Amino acid sequence: MLIIEEIFTMDKIYVTAEGLAKLQSDLEYLKTTRRREIAHQLDHARSFGDLRENAEYEAAKHALSLNEIRIRELEEKLAHAEIISRDPGQADKIFIGAKVKLWDFDYEEELFYEITGSEESNPVEGKISIDSPVAKALLGHKIEDIIEIKVPKGTSKYKVMEIN
Repeated sequence: MLIIEEIFTMDKIYVTAEGLAKLQSDLEYLKTTRRREIAHQLDHARSFGDLRENAEYEAAKHALSLNEIRIRELEEKLAHAEIISRDPGQADKIFIGAKVKLWDFDYEEELFYEITGSEESNPVEGKISIDSPVAKALLGHKIEDIIEIKVPKGTSKYKVMEIN
């Protein structure tokens, strides 16, 4: 069981199973397909001759460097990744990975959020990071709870309608 207080002190990256698969897929792409593409770019640039004043060669070297940095970042994230799992005994509470429907009292509308690790957050898709003030405040609450959350614009008031 994930204890909420541990989330903020551990050196782990929390992801869903889908998020982990995406990180692994991205890493595989960078190590195989993208490396081959850059190698072809380097070969093509070398064919122009003098490498000292070869803009294509410098651009390909830069792309290779950025690719290797991204590979190391993904490997580090995967080394610290922990798949989010829900304790069956806590099914009625908001947890990391939960999809929640809230009633926003300020705007009188329903909001839908999925609480994710920072790697998977995408506010446009309604995926909010566990590091956000809203997600932190929602953790552990149940259906029908009314929550007031301090946000940059002031205080927002929500009612938990559903937890999936």
